[in-house]
Amino acid sequence: MFSGKTEELIRRMRRAQFAKQRVEIFKPAIDVRYSQEDVVSHDQKHIQSTPIDSSASILLLAENIEVVGIDEAQFFDDGIVDVCNQLANRGVRVIVAGLDMDYRGIPFGPMPALCAIADDVTKVHAICVKCGSLAYVSHRKVQNDKRVLLGETQEYEPLCRECYQKVINNEQ
Repeated sequence: MFSGKTEELIRRMRRAQFAKQRVEIFKPAIDVRYSQEDVVSHDQKHIQSTPIDSSASILLLAENIEVVGIDEAQFFDDGIVDVCNQLANRGVRVIVAGLDMDYRGIPFGPMPALCAIADDVTKVHAICVKCGSLAYVSHRKVQNDKRVLLGETQEYEPLCRECYQKVINNEQ
């Protein structure tokens, strides 16, 4: 979180629109933090999207599309990997944004498999709020063991590996 993943997705999708390519952006229907329909970055940049409940819906809704954007991919089912492969194999440019690790530093959902099949991976980092180094993890500040907990700065803070280790050692 807070690294600019969604902002970069929006930037790339806007460039494709400017180039008059046929684009479609998808997001998980559960992500209603800023908008039920738009993909919105933390700094309030936004772009129209289609909320979906299942990755299989992308194949149905992406006919005649040249560029597909997918936000918050970690929240999708594992079928998203096959969906992205199918789209890429038919010549669609697929741009995916998502968290690679959850709040405990564990690889998140389908993200490791998506990174493995990607032609190119751009890893962006937030800045540690404790020391200013590159962040390693989005540390959850609230007590909740659910893996998926939508939130913002009240619930999460980006921490580097060293600061994260200090925080979790103090919590034990």
